[in-house]
Amino acid sequence: MRGKDVFTEAYRRGICKEKRGRSLQQIDYVESLWNHFKGGITMMRDQFSHMNNLQAVNSRNRVMVVVKRFYCTNSKYGMKLVDTRAIKTGFDLETSRYNFQLKNFLRRSEISEARQLFDQMPRKNTCSLNMMISCYLKSGDLSYARELFDKMGDRTAVSWTILIGGYAQNKQPMEAFNLYVEMLRTGLKPDHVTFATLLSGCDETITRKDVHQVHAQITRLGFDSDLAVCNSLVDSYCKSQGLELAFQLFKGMITRDTITFNTMITGCSREGLNEQAIELFSEMQHYGFRPSDFTFAALLRACVGLDVTTVGQQVHALVIKANFVWDVFVGNALLDFYSKHDYMDNMRKFFDEMPELDGVSYNIIITSYVWNGQLEESLSLFRELRLSKFDRRNFPFATMLSIASNRQDLEMGRQIHTQAFVTTADLEIQVGNALVDMYAKCGRFDEANIIFENLADRSSVAWTAMISACVQQGLNDEAFKLFNEMRSNSVCGDQATFASTVRASANLALLSLGKQLHSCIIRAGFMSNVFCGSSLLDMYAKCGSLKDSIVIFKNMPERNTISWNAMISAYAQNGDSKATLRSFKEMVESGVHPDHVSFLGVLTACSHSGCVDEARQYFNIMTQTYKLTPQKEHYASLVDVLCRRGRFKEAEAWMAQMPVEPDEIMWSSILNSCRIHKNQEFAKRAADALFNLDMLRDGAAYVTMSNIYAEAGDWEHMAKVKKAMRERGVRKVPAYSWVEVGRKVHVFTANDRTHPLNDEIRKKIDTLGKRMEEEGYKPHLSCALQNVNDEMKAESLKYHSERLAIAFALISMPERTPILVMKNLRACVDCHAAIKVISKVVQREITVRDFSRFHHFKDGACSCGDYW
Repeated sequence: MRGKDVFTEAYRRGICKEKRGRSLQQIDYVESLWNHFKGGITMMRDQFSHMNNLQAVNSRNRVMVVVKRFYCTNSKYGMKLVDTRAIKTGFDLETSRYNFQLKNFLRRSEISEARQLFDQMPRKNTCSLNMMISCYLKSGDLSYARELFDKMGDRTAVSWTILIGGYAQNKQPMEAFNLYVEMLRTGLKPDHVTFATLLSGCDETITRKDVHQVHAQITRLGFDSDLAVCNSLVDSYCKSQGLELAFQLFKGMITRDTITFNTMITGCSREGLNEQAIELFSEMQHYGFRPSDFTFAALLRACVGLDVTTVGQQVHALVIKANFVWDVFVGNALLDFYSKHDYMDNMRKFFDEMPELDGVSYNIIITSYVWNGQLEESLSLFRELRLSKFDRRNFPFATMLSIASNRQDLEMGRQIHTQAFVTTADLEIQVGNALVDMYAKCGRFDEANIIFENLADRSSVAWTAMISACVQQGLNDEAFKLFNEMRSNSVCGDQATFASTVRASANLALLSLGKQLHSCIIRAGFMSNVFCGSSLLDMYAKCGSLKDSIVIFKNMPERNTISWNAMISAYAQNGDSKATLRSFKEMVESGVHPDHVSFLGVLTACSHSGCVDEARQYFNIMTQTYKLTPQKEHYASLVDVLCRRGRFKEAEAWMAQMPVEPDEIMWSSILNSCRIHKNQEFAKRAADALFNLDMLRDGAAYVTMSNIYAEAGDWEHMAKVKKAMRERGVRKVPAYSWVEVGRKVHVFTANDRTHPLNDEIRKKIDTLGKRMEEEGYKPHLSCALQNVNDEMKAESLKYHSERLAIAFALISMPERTPILVMKNLRACVDCHAAIKVISKVVQREITVRDFSRFHHFKDGACSCGDYW
């Protein structure tokens, strides 16, 4: 409607006393007024009546007063749309109209049109700038919003609050707090909206001190009775590890609502105070507050942390009663509750009955199946999810990559990588870390390193993935390099990082390095972590320091299956079957259920000690009492126990009834036992089975069989085996031993002459040889497998790698210092006999770890009792 017609219409309806319009400016303003507030007849009448009674101001100002009062006093028509600041400064109609158009564009999310209009505006006021800052913040363009803010000449509290809210919503709470401090320095006073906005972005990066300072400002300005502000404060205290302060504030609040209780229940459940969360819910019901979807979600999170499931099931009943089953947010919380308590059937039943599903629903159930080892179910659901219309960016790519990682399925991993790349989900930190882990564990370190280098945030998770993969692939030196590089980049490792790095030191049997890592773990405060403790226990055991392993185990505040298994394995590696069986019994009595690894440790101890009856007994306990399905390793261990005792017929009968086919490990074990017991016939069958395998790790089977022929003096057949070995292209793994002296590892091979102290080492060996002869030592010439005379055989035996390592340690370490030598292969009979005599001659404890167990030599005897 045109301005002059507005006056006519207003006169007809009795709104104003004059039929004709006054000035053109009045007509324009009234036209603008009418077009924006059509139908507000009563309000128009009041304002025109007031304008007619104004005598003290000119006509133009009278219209401005009418417009201002109309705009500013009626929230129904103008509070959210009117540029009141423009009115106060002279009511620039052109700017006002632009602002209205700008507001309409932004309301319809037409960002590009809004930007274009904003750039065309001849004059911009504070309202224009505030709207555009808000626009850029909503579109995620913080940098341009900040640039626009910095250029503002006149900033109001609204301007500051808008930008503070932008940083808070974009997970930059520290920047939001910094802006708040700047705002105070300008002399502007924050209002309740500013405080609620500022506190809404708090997370764990904000300290209790920061929140407490804001709390003091709120009290000083009189907003401590504002419910929204108090709720935000309670939430901030909970998120900044100030739960006790949150409780104090909560108890002192005069007014509370559902949000207040929801915040406290969430805070308690997040901190593991699950019983208090349940109590707060009961109090909430007592006061008559109606629970919301957030209430049930927080309550179910608390139920996840409870040992019993009855409370969670009662909450499920309340959800049904309150008619929140239809709410997918609550439904997902219920799914999570059942999955975390391993109620897989209940979880799947509820999932199938949920009236509405979203991507989170699928993520929960897929992840749960993966954690419970039901990989086929998870893969099937993921295929179903791919056919849905849910946001593909939020698919559980990280979980699916973990399956590919554990299976070392490179093809599957690459397919998931492609899907993540298409949806840009690979830019997410969690997915990026999972990609690094997958490629590294599949042995593709080049691809893993490319992704690792391009990660936006190389946190300890990514570093740990690389370190763990190196350890898994046997690249222990590379793992240490990565660990040192991580520390030089000021990244603090977590429990998993230290556990993996300690495992690397255990594999290398570097005791001094393991002790340094032990100190790091203590300084980092991770000694109470069961995984760090278990890895340290394993490290000391593999470095031959069983006493330290026992101390670590006894001081562990918490023990789980992993820690018990580590202790059982430590005793087993040292051949102490009595201690192994005692630990297993204590584990069961403590209420911890043994798993496959527990029984494998027991069977290994039985094998090292020749305890056939005990091995059979525990095998039956595993299958009948604990209903565990034996794996190949368990069958191989039982076969090994029988063969080590020379009970080959029983072993063959056992193998005939096994549900699994013998593999390389089992046949190799049989072949080694056949060599010890001179069983050439069974050895030939074992060797043939090994030679016919499509893949062999190395030429160990050929070497063992040729040695069997050599020991029997059958040089012709030995030559044939070696020829077959060459034709197949497999190589013998060279034997080597190493010893750590002065924090440096010294490696020796048989007849090694490369060490700088070679002359001194050989002199020491000659000196020892004379003293050994005095003690009655005679070389086992059968261990020298060359077709040469006895004198040359005896000479070659003197320079086996472990004896070179021991001689070097004797000339390099203080007297009576224990010696620890590691060897990658089994020690020969002659070296075993020689080291027993050496330990007596030099009056030192000498520990040798070969590929399967420890030998502790002292005073002319070995801990294995000559059974190994």
